[in-house]
Amino acid sequence: MLWSDPENEPSPELRDAQRMLRRLGFLMALAMVLIMIVIGLR
Repeated sequence: MLWSDPENEPSPELRDAQRMLRRLGFLMALAMVLIMIVIGLR
């Protein structure tokens, strides 16, 4: 990698999309845990 190479920074749109996907994945995992608990209590 040369010192003259441009910075490999993701665009703000891509960064926002990654943040949203991470939050969505966390919410999906939390929902799955809650569903498993509800099924287990029945």
